[in-house]
Amino acid sequence: MTEKSTVDPFVRTWEILPSRGYETAWIDLGETGLSARGRAVGLAPEPYWVAYELETGPGFVTRRLAVTIETASAVRTLDLRRDTEGRWTADGRPRPELAGALDCDLGMSPLTNTMPVLRHGLHRGSGEGPRRFTTAWVSVPELTVRSPVQTYTHLARAEHGARIRIESGTFRSDLEVDEHGLVLDYPQMATALTR
Repeated sequence: MTEKSTVDPFVRTWEILPSRGYETAWIDLGETGLSARGRAVGLAPEPYWVAYELETGPGFVTRRLAVTIETASAVRTLDLRRDTEGRWTADGRPRPELAGALDCDLGMSPLTNTMPVLRHGLHRGSGEGPRRFTTAWVSVPELTVRSPVQTYTHLARAEHGARIRIESGTFRSDLEVDEHGLVLDYPQMATALTR
C-alpha cells in the first residue's frame, strides 16, 4: 500500500472507445505513489471482462500489476512485478527485456498513463522537452507483455490540468489530464465519464 493519500480515495470511470466498453478504477493517490483496483468490460476484439490491481512505490514506479481477463474461451491471469533493483518478472519468470522500464501500461486502460505524468510533473507543466520511457506494455485481452518506448511531452496547460502528447512508434495522441494527472480525454481511446 502507498503512503497516506493527499486526497480521499476516489472513483474514475472511462468509456473505452476501441473496445466499445467501460473501465472503473478505485484510486488511492499519495504524494509519491498510488494504488488502484479496477474493473473493465469490452466488446472488441471479443467480449471480455478485466479485473486488475496496481501498486506503485516511491516515484510512482510500478511494483505490481495483477490482471485477470475472462473471455468465452479462456480465463487468463498475469502477475507482473518490478523489484527494487529494477528486475521485472511475469508470473515469476524473469523478463530481462523490460530492464530500465519504470511503468506498466495496461492496454485499454487510461489509468496506467498516470504514473509517468505524475513522476515528471507533466500535469503541472514541469519538465523540459519530451520524456522517453521504456514501458512494460500489456495487451488486452491476450495479456502478452512487450517493451515499447513511449514519449510523453507536456504541450500546454488546460482548463483542468494539462495537454500531453504520447507517442510510440507511429502512434501519436494528444490527451488531456486533470490536476491529479488522470486522463480526462484520450482521443480515439478513452473519455472520462466521472471527474
